[in-house]
Amino acid sequence: MRNAHSGVMRTLLVCSEPDTPSVNMKAALLRKGEWEDGGSDGSASYLLSERYIMMTVPGLHIYAEDADSVARKIADFDNMVFLSRHKAASKMPTLTVHPVGNYKTADFGGRNGTLCPASPHLMSATLRAMQDLNDTDVYTVSFEVTHHGPFTETPAFFIEIGSDESHWGDLHAAEILTDALLAAEADGDNLTAIGVGGGHYAPRFSEVALSHRIDFGHMIPKYQIDGSDDDEIVRMIKQASEMTGTKVAYVHKKSLKGPEERRVRALMESEGMETVSSKDLDPIISR
Repeated sequence: MRNAHSGVMRTLLVCSEPDTPSVNMKAALLRKGEWEDGGSDGSASYLLSERYIMMTVPGLHIYAEDADSVARKIADFDNMVFLSRHKAASKMPTLTVHPVGNYKTADFGGRNGTLCPASPHLMSATLRAMQDLNDTDVYTVSFEVTHHGPFTETPAFFIEIGSDESHWGDLHAAEILTDALLAAEADGDNLTAIGVGGGHYAPRFSEVALSHRIDFGHMIPKYQIDGSDDDEIVRMIKQASEMTGTKVAYVHKKSLKGPEERRVRALMESEGMETVSSKDLDPIISR
């Protein structure tokens, strides 16, 4: 294992050859730094820089199970980021980041009912950098809630260009996201929280993270809560908390009806969770 850059936090970047935005983001990053050949292990090829390991896989990375275990044979790292496209029926131009894992069935990689470790500080810092660097009037910047694979044991998140084929090839969007990755500085002093409630694009959590000193890890949307019994909700809350490394939750209360909100809060309290609202948070003065 090569670890010549001792003391420097390194991140594993995963590029998927069939994924156009992934390939474009890789190309942009290679132009912006000095890289050396890290060889190949037969299932992936590697490039190394001071801060990053670039792993390129021949298939879709949502199915690249245990990619971190494989890559550690090449070099060590602290976090991993999957460079990716985003697809949505809305076709709205969107730049997103999101945690990895499946609350219930693993329909697109990963394991059933299993979340991967989140990277709340780096992911939230990247969201803020994306917002700062988004010089277009085309794209919206937001979180997405936790969804899809692959399974990893390393703190991870996806960074994506969407939401359909007409946006995937946008080279300027690839520049924005790669500049954001390079500029993001994780602040370990920010409050760490899971998000509970809201929709898939987590508009409230995105808004709060962009304006206050709170970093989100796993987010449980309302559609995962709907139809779930108490035991299932407790399981999701407990795992989201453990995989984010926090006992703090921010509830999007306007997305939940009164009885539903009280039920969820009671279940969180049963797990020793603390809830916070915007009034409890320090605002971001400037970035």
